[in-house]
Amino acid sequence: MSRNERGKHVSVSQMTTVRLMMPTDGNVLGNVFGGAIMRYMDEVAGIVAFHHARKNVVTASIDRMDFYAPVYVGNLLILKAAVNYVGKTSMEVGVRIEAEDPLTGTTAHTGSCYLTFVALDGNGKPSPVEPVIPVTADEKRRYREALARRKMRKAMFGKRKERV
Repeated sequence: MSRNERGKHVSVSQMTTVRLMMPTDGNVLGNVFGGAIMRYMDEVAGIVAFHHARKNVVTASIDRMDFYAPVYVGNLLILKAAVNYVGKTSMEVGVRIEAEDPLTGTTAHTGSCYLTFVALDGNGKPSPVEPVIPVTADEKRRYREALARRKMRKAMFGKRKERV
C-alpha cells in the first residue's frame, strides 16, 4: 500500500495501557488468572479497533492464546496493541502482553494474541473500515503476517454465514 492511498497510519490508533494486577485478578497463590488477562487484552484491542474505525466494533474471533510466563498479583500488566491489517469490514489487532515487577523494573513478555474485530453501522450490520497504512519496517512485517493469517483463516473456515 502506498502512502498516497486513503487510510490511517498504525500510529493513529495504537496504544499501550498499564494495569496493576490486584488480588481480585489472581488466585490464592498470587498467579493472575488467564481469563483476567484475556479480558484486559480484549478490552484494549477493542479500544484500538474502535479508535481506528471510529464506529462500534465487536470481537469476531481471538486466535490461539499462549501464555509464555506467569503474571503475578502486584505486577504491572502492560498491554501493547495496534491494528495490523484491515479488510473490508474487519480488522486484526495484535496485542503484546508483558508483566513488570514494579520493585525491580524487570519485564517479561508473557503472551501475544491476535483478535479480529468487525465494524458495525448504526443498524448493527458490518460496515466498511478505512485501510491501515503500515509505515515502519515492523508495521509492514506485522501487516504481511496478518495478511497470511487472514488467508489461512479463510482457507480453514471459509466465509462465515450471517447469524440471525
